[in-house]
Order: sequence, then structure tokens, then C-alpha cells
Amino acid sequence: MTALATAATHHPRPARAGRAVLRLHRPALVLWGVFVAVVSAVLLWAYGPGGSAASAAWRRKCTVDLCDVGYAVDTYHLAYRFSEAAVGFLPVLVALWAGGMLIGRELENGTAELAWTQAVSPARWLAAKLAVPAALLTAGTTLLVLLHRLLFDAHQVPEGWNWSDNGTFETNGPIAVAFPLLGLALGALGGLAVRRAVAGLAVAAVATLIARNLVLWASPHLWPWKSAVSSLPHGYPTKGAAIYGGQGAVTSTGAHIPDPCTGAGQACLAAHDVVGHYRDYHASSQFWPLQLTETALILAVAALATAAAFTLLRRRTS
Repeated sequence: MTALATAATHHPRPARAGRAVLRLHRPALVLWGVFVAVVSAVLLWAYGPGGSAASAAWRRKCTVDLCDVGYAVDTYHLAYRFSEAAVGFLPVLVALWAGGMLIGRELENGTAELAWTQAVSPARWLAAKLAVPAALLTAGTTLLVLLHRLLFDAHQVPEGWNWSDNGTFETNGPIAVAFPLLGLALGALGGLAVRRAVAGLAVAAVATLIARNLVLWASPHLWPWKSAVSSLPHGYPTKGAAIYGGQGAVTSTGAHIPDPCTGAGQACLAAHDVVGHYRDYHASSQFWPLQLTETALILAVAALATAAAFTLLRRRTS
């Protein structure tokens, strides 16, 4: 409270307001720095000595005890999966904390109102609360995404991972940077709406989970699907590492219809004029279009949540 009041008394400019936010949330900043450092170290280890040891063990698998080979390779893959989960989820949790818990706590304790009665306008107060963590989250998460891509592109060990795997796709591009910004915006909106720290965090977490699931469900459909067709003896076509969508039957006219004969015999196929099967998919060549369209969707939702937060704040303080 003292730091905020002092900053408000001296008519802070945006830069001074940002420094005040950093001072107030120094413990969270330290934890964020430790998190980024630890995950970066894990990724660099997997890219360097961990990947080299796993590759060497894989090459010697016919002459070396399988337990030794398994340990080296498993440790390498464990580091990859750990970093993938960390990059995909923990920045969102930090963003929710910064948006929902911290803003809700200042409203609950009355420190926000103290700042508003002096030289800091409500809009500037909220802008500083969002701008500082947004910059730190973007910088730290971008670094982790770049290191994750470095590790992914190395492919030091066969039988690794695919670009389309759940988690890998989201963590390998700007989607992983956009999701924390969405969590921050929804956190701020939740804190302002509830005006309680814990309750605001809970509301924001639920809203973020719902928004995340809706975005992940909708995003593959934002870019045109490719379609693969196979004849009847071959079943549904596959394209290796791909994101798959709808599937069904193909008639003699080339029409795509829901499969009416799953598990049925030739009589059913002939009765419905089914001559093959189709499956929609996104190939690896569509990685960046998919990444950018999903990122745009996430940022659009985040922008709407941010606008709603400022609108709510203006109505409550006018």
C-alpha cells in the first residue's frame, strides 16, 4: 500500500507506474524468473548432452543392456514432456494469478481505491497492472517456445514425437505465447467482476479453461481441410503425422457422406453405393497457417476480455 500511495502522490508516468507494479509483485517476478530459468535449462540439457546420450544409447541398442538404453532415452523424453507441459500450462497459471488474484486482492484490500483518489486514474492503474505482467509473460514464454522448437527440430533420437501431437503443436509456436495473455485478460476481468482475490482467481480459471477448450475445438476448422480418399479394401486413409478431422464414406458419384455401414458387410455397402472412404486432415505443411489462425483467435478473445475489463472498471468508477 505504501509503495502504491507514494507512486500515486508523485503523479507517476507510465514508466514509474510500471516500476511500482514490479516492486509490489517482486516475489511473483522472482518465481517467474526461476521458472523460466529451470525450464530453459531442461530444454538446453535435452538439446545438448541429454540428446547426445540418448542418441548414442539408441545406436548401441543391439550391444548394450536394454535397461541402460531405456534409461538414457526415457530420461531424454521425460525432459521433453516435462518442458512441454511446463510451457503449455504454467505460464497460463502465472497469468491467472497476476490478473485474477493480484487485482482482486487490491480491490478487496482497498489499495486500488487509494490510488484512484490520488493521481492514478483507474484506467492507468489497470493498464499498468496488465502491461507489466503481459510484457514479462510474453518475453519469458517466447524464449521457452524458441528453445522448445530448437529441441523439436533436432530429432536426435528416432521414434520421437510428431508435430501434430497434443501439446506439442500448441507449444511449438505463438499459440503458447497467446494463451497466457488470454489468461491474464480473463484474470483481470474476473478480479474486477468479483472484487475478491480467491473468488476472482477461481472465476478466471474456470473462464480460461472453457475458453481454451472452445478455442482448441474450433481452431482446426478455421483453415481448409485437405481430404484423402481410399478404396474399400484399404479402410480409412492415413497420412502419417497429421491432424485428422471428419471421416466417412464415398459414393460412386464422389459424394462424401457419413459412413452408413460401419462394421457391416458388402450388402450394406452396395445398398448405399459406397465405393470408398475419406478422411479430412491437416498436413505438416499447414503448421504455420494453423498456428497463426489459432493465435489470432486467442488474441481476439483476449482483446475482448481486456475491453470488457476496462469497460467494467469505467462504469464502477464513473
